Amino acid sequence: MADTVILGSGIIGLSTAYYLSQSPSSSPHRIHLVDASPKLFHCASGFAGGFLAADWFAPSVAGLGSLSFKLHKELAEKHNGRKSWGYGLSTGTSLSQNDEDSEEAVGGSGEDFLSNGTSRAQAAGAVPSLNSNGPVWLKRTEGGSLEVISKENSTAQIDPLRFCKFLLDQCLSRGVQVHYPAKALSVSRDQNNRLSGIRISQNGVETELSCTRLIITAGAWSPKVFSTLFPKATTRIPITPLAGHSLLLRNPFFKPDEEEVCHAVFATDTLGFSPELFSRLDGEIYIAGLNTTQIPLPEIPTDAKVTDAALKQLKHCADTMLGLADSTTELQVLRSSLCFRPVTSSGRPIISRIADEKLGDGLLTRGGGEGGVFVAAGHGAWGISQAPGTGLCCAELVEGRKTSADIAALALL
Repeated sequence: MADTVILGSGIIGLSTAYYLSQSPSSSPHRIHLVDASPKLFHCASGFAGGFLAADWFAPSVAGLGSLSFKLHKELAEKHNGRKSWGYGLSTGTSLSQNDEDSEEAVGGSGEDFLSNGTSRAQAAGAVPSLNSNGPVWLKRTEGGSLEVISKENSTAQIDPLRFCKFLLDQCLSRGVQVHYPAKALSVSRDQNNRLSGIRISQNGVETELSCTRLIITAGAWSPKVFSTLFPKATTRIPITPLAGHSLLLRNPFFKPDEEEVCHAVFATDTLGFSPELFSRLDGEIYIAGLNTTQIPLPEIPTDAKVTDAALKQLKHCADTMLGLADSTTELQVLRSSLCFRPVTSSGRPIISRIADEKLGDGLLTRGGGEGGVFVAAGHGAWGISQAPGTGLCCAELVEGRKTSADIAALALL
């Protein structure tokens, strides 16, 4: 059987390892997850909002999106996801300040909302309904409107950090090997000039892992990982980092004895940006949407430092939207974080095998399901939602099988 090395142990890498380790054609003990961070999930995988959608995607990604939503549901039903990682159906709503904002919030494909600073509500594609009272924790403003933009049973919510830990535990229990903090240094080749191994450095010690199938799932760091290993490549990974601050709050209106309902609120420009708020089953509210391209990508995720100005702006927004600005109730911040989303100019992720001729320096890989260099990254704000489908399709792609969703439009050309 082939030896597989997955570079990047976030939700995409773990999902790939999870489904690949289930295949009879791949030995779990010959699957290696390698991550450069001393703390796993210390970026977008652990600090994301955890909003899931079945049908908020452009046609090129629609199959992947619906497959992922289905797999999320199946995993939750099989492994008690409601208790283990807070899986629950959600309601998606758009909060607008006036009628013009309302029309803008639900128009367009929604693929480029991150780059143009508008609301993710653009991606919903559903006819808005005006009969929503909204979550109890959201303060309604005079003249504003709150519209339901999700179809029934088409959106859900999870805690992505707990979900990633579940995937990691599953992989480890099957025999998948995890190496961190470990940096990929170079690739090795056999006498036929084919990819045969990858050299890594862990705790100052260099070792070589046997590798005929290499999968890059390093999120915003994927282009750097690829150029390090293939310095003479004739292609590049067209992914750029987008920095985003977020706060995880204690819901001041949460009552443990009541059945909690998850809500996702996407606001049009409010207090200088388009906030996103997600309430979770365990009494937490996540707020984000304050994104920038002006913060450079750090060497490793744990080097990222939150900025005081961004946190102040998020806290002010949360106080206002939760109606705490003039209240004696103090905002309880459970976590503040800065993560980097991997974005593409098209708004579509990349799930693809990289042709041998593009690797440079005459490097070859084994054919079929025995070898190859692959990339699965660039999901932008949809990495958590699209992770299971990406992992399954990537595992199938690596093994040379037909993928469960049509990913032809996601190839690296």
